[in-house]
Amino acid sequence: MPEFTEWKPVPKPAEIAENRLIHAILEGRFPIHSPLPGERQLADLLGVTRPTLREALQRLARDGWVDIQQGKSTRVRDYWQEGNLGVLAALARYPEQLPLDFVPNLLQVRSLLAPAYTRLAVEHRPQSVASFCEQEANLAETAAAFAAYDWQLHSLLTHLSGNPVFTLILNGFRELYPLMGARYFALPPARRYSRHYYQTLGQHAANHETEAAEALTKQVMVSSIDFWQKAYSSTSSPAEGQALL
Repeated sequence: MPEFTEWKPVPKPAEIAENRLIHAILEGRFPIHSPLPGERQLADLLGVTRPTLREALQRLARDGWVDIQQGKSTRVRDYWQEGNLGVLAALARYPEQLPLDFVPNLLQVRSLLAPAYTRLAVEHRPQSVASFCEQEANLAETAAAFAAYDWQLHSLLTHLSGNPVFTLILNGFRELYPLMGARYFALPPARRYSRHYYQTLGQHAANHETEAAEALTKQVMVSSIDFWQKAYSSTSSPAEGQALL
């Protein structure tokens, strides 16, 4: 029997139409607040049936890309103001369309959340946090390995915090994390700094030092913004400037 690599599911027609519309919106072919073409014309442009188009539009309306009102043209929403975490997941597929300040803004949000769920995790399950941090010793010195480990750590911390809302929020970044984390962890100073964070966090957890773990995480989250700005603030395009701890 021949060996096969893992096959990805074939996109459904509604998913293809949805992605094409998001791409067109991000490119400015359908600007914010503008009406979309009529249903028949838009279905022809996308190469799908009208029922398939309606399904795609419902998906976009759910996440805040468009506003559907019966008897009126479908309007492109200001997705930065009216969108939800579904917009974040979609943006991961189009990094070239992100504004230059997107990652610092995202990191700033995480700097407010991460200290809180880290404190709760160390308070509730200190040994579990310490045990995971011990795995840092086996962490390969590659950007991809660091990005994966960092995602797993923060996923664990949100879960151990006992507050599922933290996990739901973090999951909104699931597709963005490996893409941008690889860029951030390509910086050797960022990897060294993160190793120190994992080691020190493990020590605080082992000693049940909840406040110290919280303060450490806040410091690291703020410093990650500084790393990004020093390394990428002079980049000329959003795609070149993506980085996420």
